[in-house]
Amino acid sequence: MLADDATALSEPASPLISADSAHADLMQQVLAIYAARDLAAKLHQAGFRDWTPQQLTRLRQNKRALPPLSDGELTLLRSLLPQRPAHYDDPLFRFIDLFAGIGGIRRGFDAIGGKCVFTSEWNKEAIRTYKANHYSDPQEHRFNTDIRQITQPADLSDEADIYRHIDAEIPDHQVLLAGFPCQPFSLAGVSKKNALGRAHGFECEAQGTLFFDVARIIAAKKPPVFVLENVKNLKSHDKGRTFAIIMATLDELGYDVADAAASMPDAKIIDARHFLPQHRERIVLVGIRRDYAFSKSLSLRQIQQFYPATVPSLQSLLEPEPEEKYILSTQLWRYLYNYAKKHKAKGNGFGFGLNDPLKADVCVRTLSARYYKDGSEILIDRGWDTALGETDFSNAANIARRPRRLSPRECARLMGFEAPGEHRFRIPVSDTQAYKQFGNSVVVPVFAAVAQLLLPFIQQINRR
Repeated sequence: MLADDATALSEPASPLISADSAHADLMQQVLAIYAARDLAAKLHQAGFRDWTPQQLTRLRQNKRALPPLSDGELTLLRSLLPQRPAHYDDPLFRFIDLFAGIGGIRRGFDAIGGKCVFTSEWNKEAIRTYKANHYSDPQEHRFNTDIRQITQPADLSDEADIYRHIDAEIPDHQVLLAGFPCQPFSLAGVSKKNALGRAHGFECEAQGTLFFDVARIIAAKKPPVFVLENVKNLKSHDKGRTFAIIMATLDELGYDVADAAASMPDAKIIDARHFLPQHRERIVLVGIRRDYAFSKSLSLRQIQQFYPATVPSLQSLLEPEPEEKYILSTQLWRYLYNYAKKHKAKGNGFGFGLNDPLKADVCVRTLSARYYKDGSEILIDRGWDTALGETDFSNAANIARRPRRLSPRECARLMGFEAPGEHRFRIPVSDTQAYKQFGNSVVVPVFAAVAQLLLPFIQQINRR
């Protein structure tokens, strides 16, 4: 799938112009994102029919030279990449994006005038989608894959040397963003910590987790602000022990975390249903360095001021004419239907989520990274007659109305990457990869609201 907004570029090829290194760099940027067959198809749609997937693959592999490109071809290639933001040369602040996924947290901080100078993400398919949608100047921005290459360098063992290495490898920034994965903590005893004489208690207590790597970066770079995101269950993981270590570590590093002492309701847990018709709770940890006088002034309860006046309806997020391939097969629908009945009879809670898009207040379940498997958590009702299904499941007219799953484009809207009716977000990967990426992402408007909430604090930091 390529950018839908590029389909309008269908002018015939103009006279060839000389290819140069800039054109070669442009082609390589595009080929790093899009499959050769998809790019060839897009070039053909625009009237440039001399290109083949094989030629483009050889270009990607540097096995042939780039031929001269026409003005039209250059325009098409540029349209497949994100545009340089107007504020990029004079940003309000600089930030880094760790465990970035497809950039869901980043978007809100771009929107308030920030400039991303470092991105770390290990999944190569997610990187393709990230690069297709987020501008990154190759001269001023660095992509990194495994963050442990920086935070746990193989050739260094002295902690002071490691921190100097981190400081040198990661650009200075005012805001650190991280949607870090939650892993079991490998705890070490206090006696070991004391014996090693380590400066930071978290160096022992959090080893073996990716939060540890975030903590090392915070310790080395000391950004004024950080925003960390994780699943709601982080609070209860290992009977609360994991979360206690995280909060103690952030305190030890010299940060006040917004609503740190909140219990129930916990303002740190934000439900996306206030922004979009999806029940998706995530824990958000926003920390401000304690040497700022306003470090204790922030509360995520204030995020309510950024709730939209009206939450978009599920219907508004759907395509008017979705492709038939998203309709469940009869076999899969029968399996899900009978499996749900079996578990209901046993008193279990399992069941598919069948959603009537004509109901204005419908709110779907959490979109998961496993959505590509069967789509059972969010199914779109196409007029299935439940009563008839109970007496005659195989009724031909009713089977024709079996539900469908969301398309990747609809998932993009449900996660807030684009507004209802838009086709702006580029999806350069397969449907399977797209479902995984959206299911692993954050709901964009939630973190756009967090960014708006932080904006006055960032402005104060700049005045200091």
